[in-house]
Amino acid sequence: MLMIRLARFGAKKKPFYRVVVIEKERARNGRSLEVLGHFNPLTTPPVVVLKHDRLEHWTKNGAQMSDTVKRLVEKNPAPAPQPVA
Repeated sequence: MLMIRLARFGAKKKPFYRVVVIEKERARNGRSLEVLGHFNPLTTPPVVVLKHDRLEHWTKNGAQMSDTVKRLVEKNPAPAPQPVA
């Protein structure tokens, strides 16, 4: 089963996370299929960058989001499409 979850990067006491698509059984920082964004909790306010189109693609194809990633997506929705002039 595919999961969309966080992989931890950064130095000790200075975490930085990538939002990745990965097999559920793999290690937290194991080889991922695709990087869908990143999350930096140390900045004020925390920085969240997501590729919403790719998130939608993977969830339509059966990937499950972790609880933390669901919360990040809900708090940082995709920007509304701009009308074409």
